[in-house]
Amino acid sequence: MKVSEIMIAPVFSVLLDDTLREVEAIFECKKIHQLLVLEEGKLFGVLSEYDLLRAISPYVHTHIYTTRDLATLNQRVHQVVTRNPVSLNHQATVHEAISLFNTLHVGCIPIIDSAEIPVGIVTPHDIICNFYKICAATASEKESKACR
Repeated sequence: MKVSEIMIAPVFSVLLDDTLREVEAIFECKKIHQLLVLEEGKLFGVLSEYDLLRAISPYVHTHIYTTRDLATLNQRVHQVVTRNPVSLNHQATVHEAISLFNTLHVGCIPIIDSAEIPVGIVTPHDIICNFYKICAATASEKESKACR
């Protein structure tokens, strides 16, 4: 089974000069946990909700915030992005994705086309949600190989 069959598409992305305030709004509005960061339309990095929370002041959304706390939301994506993320081509198999999740312990794997343009994203949640579909595809692949 190919990752393109279980990936989430289209992907949500931001640019290097976007602010963390904009990133926070996207996470909140779209109910997602990872954003792809693009430079000239190509994959540059990944920004997770955890990255965002580490970068901003813990007092931002409390009643005791200061101007300095709010200023942390003005940081730019390029200051906190995880650069050069592991990615897979859209023709890669789900088993390759599972192997990467197991060895690298990443929260998502961007799926790119041959021009390095993001076409989707796969998370461990996507693997779990499609578990039966993946097992069925694996079983039918084994049957077809056995019949040859």
